[in-house]
Amino acid sequence: MSSLRVCVVTFPFRPGVDSAWPLSELVRVLEKITDSIHLITANLPQDTPWPEMQLCDVGWSSKQQPTLLNVFKSIVTQFKFSYRLLQKTREFDIALFFGASTFLLPMLTARAAGRRLILVISASETKIAERIYEEKSWVAGKTAEGMVPVLESLGRRLCHRMIVYSPNLIKELHLEKYSHKISTAHEHFLDFSEFRVTKPLNERENLIGYVARLSREKGTLNFLEAIPEVLETREGTTLLIGGDGPLRPQVEEYVNKSDDKVKYVGWIPHDELPEYLNRLRLLVVPSYTEGLPNNMLEAMACGTPILATPVGAIPDIIKDGRTGFIMENNSPECIAKNIIRAISHPGLEQIARNARALVEREFTRETAVERYKKILDSLKQKI
Repeated sequence: MSSLRVCVVTFPFRPGVDSAWPLSELVRVLEKITDSIHLITANLPQDTPWPEMQLCDVGWSSKQQPTLLNVFKSIVTQFKFSYRLLQKTREFDIALFFGASTFLLPMLTARAAGRRLILVISASETKIAERIYEEKSWVAGKTAEGMVPVLESLGRRLCHRMIVYSPNLIKELHLEKYSHKISTAHEHFLDFSEFRVTKPLNERENLIGYVARLSREKGTLNFLEAIPEVLETREGTTLLIGGDGPLRPQVEEYVNKSDDKVKYVGWIPHDELPEYLNRLRLLVVPSYTEGLPNNMLEAMACGTPILATPVGAIPDIIKDGRTGFIMENNSPECIAKNIIRAISHPGLEQIARNARALVEREFTRETAVERYKKILDSLKQKI
């Protein structure tokens, strides 16, 4: 068979906000099964460990501008991506769009060049519109809310293969009609020498944690509103909040008005995360939308039980009362009720052990490589 060369296209990074870790993991998976990797993006963080690859950074300004200028900037950026793809078409066989499911012009460019197109779909398309709302651009938000589903739908029709993280995402994102070209895989894998149990659960205090982006789609404010009921009901409980994002001012204001039972520690560097996770008795993931949250998997590897909403791939990983806890919704009342239920559960330690065993089995680099290899091999045969 011929060699296999892949070009990964991903959405521009916003400096100081977006983590490049999932992309780094994807590249580390692909390097095991491809002959060469090209990466087209913008504002790629340099503090993330990158395997050897050919990088093309097209340049992109993240400065907030009036709505029409933002629309124009987005179109120009897509043309830049398309131009770079055209320059590289003789150097790759498969274009893999990762976190760039609305980049229709580059997708059309890849198809017109006769390249196979893979679209990795990890979360709800409403996420982008919600982030624009958070930036207080109402017109841009309404525009995104109307356009994003259209662009997503066109991209799904154009691609030769779609990859989703779990079966639940097919149902949640209404992808059933594309079932003939959907594969299930993920780029997530853990370093179990780093993410491991260093403090047994029965030796931990009743410390409840939220460690994620501070944003609307992550349910940050819902978690804050649940805190008073938890503290009132469970004496001796404390709470820790870690992360950064557009809702940081609200979080800081809330914590400053609270007593010492609620602590905000800011953004937690990845190499310090295992220490924090080993202090928690429960990690809460109250998101409105998710793909497959890495912080959840890392907490499970550290023996920390999870309480989460049933969105994205979460229900395929977290089984209530067996590998974690699922709450019906992310209303403050529901979060508080389920936090109390989870930390009072008599089988909490066994649930933590079950969760650790699951990630040890399913989230190794070898399993991620094997799943991606099967997908790429099937497309390789058609090149």
